[in-house]
Amino acid sequence: MLSTSRRVLLVGGLAALLMVTACSGGSGSSDADTASQDTATTPTVVETTTTTTTIPPIVAPLTGLAVDTPITRPALVVKIDNHPKARPQWGLNQADIVFEENVEMLTRFAAVFHTTDSDPVGPIRSGRKQDVDLLESLNAPLFAWSGGNAEVTKLIRASTMVDLSHSAANDAGGYRRESSRSAPHNLIADTSKLWTLAPEGATPPQAQFAYRSADEAIPATAREAAGIKLSMDGVRVLWEWNAEFSRFLRSQDDKPHVDVDDVRINAANVVVLYVLYGKSSYSPVAKTIGSGEAWVFTAGKLFQGTWERSNPGEPFRLKDTAGNEIKLTPGNTWVELSRIGKGVSYLAGDDVAAVKYP
Repeated sequence: MLSTSRRVLLVGGLAALLMVTACSGGSGSSDADTASQDTATTPTVVETTTTTTTIPPIVAPLTGLAVDTPITRPALVVKIDNHPKARPQWGLNQADIVFEENVEMLTRFAAVFHTTDSDPVGPIRSGRKQDVDLLESLNAPLFAWSGGNAEVTKLIRASTMVDLSHSAANDAGGYRRESSRSAPHNLIADTSKLWTLAPEGATPPQAQFAYRSADEAIPATAREAAGIKLSMDGVRVLWEWNAEFSRFLRSQDDKPHVDVDDVRINAANVVVLYVLYGKSSYSPVAKTIGSGEAWVFTAGKLFQGTWERSNPGEPFRLKDTAGNEIKLTPGNTWVELSRIGKGVSYLAGDDVAAVKYP
């Protein structure tokens, strides 16, 4: 916080000096009366004015959390496998944002890193056509993936994303096979090495969401909610609010979802975007341009509203039922690209096991 002081000197002017002379006629005589000098001086007044300038905190664009210095490196997206043989994964709890998307009768994660490294990260799998529209708002992110078919490869290389596939980055990106897993669920890399491959002039991502300040109240449009059950393709997902840690905790197929360090997958925010899915050959294609229904879980509350996005270069705009922007809790965020009608929320005190997956 910086302060500046200035002093203002107010000086009063001197009163006019009056001299009155009286003369009287007579034989050789005169009287002179001189008026006394009357001087009035205004006292000097010193006034101090203090101007306070507040320097806004430096925040990480993908979490809204304060950081000591600006993070200048680009965003790094890693496509992470969610096949049963790929679990537990590396890096999901270190990512700033994780998108969960439906693929072929299963889900896959697009984990976005910016503030934190994960060495290793993975298992890394192939990209999809839907990744291009989904991720371009991250300002030409680095894209780490195992590869893909000719159509997907052509689309990704023609996009603004920086191709850091297994074949493109290889040893320089730390790509290797983990001996304790079986192929194709054992490809890993290091984010610290992948970042060294960023092209000259690469820029950090723009903020993807708005965040509440520490003293900002949660709007009245939020309602109580303890969590959500989602039927994703081939995976049943549960997010439940934990008030002790102020986090949402994740389960898959009614089992706690943990990482390689046996830490439960958790998030400060869970954003459920209900989207239409098309199809390209056998692969689902999430339509993330346009608008739709959104459920935003944050601070143990639920905002029901809408998402909107007119082109791939802009982030999702989230609005509540009153048309106001929905602000998240600073921290990491999971975004679920759910099929329409495939989510059900529940309240604290509900028997979670009795809540059916839609």
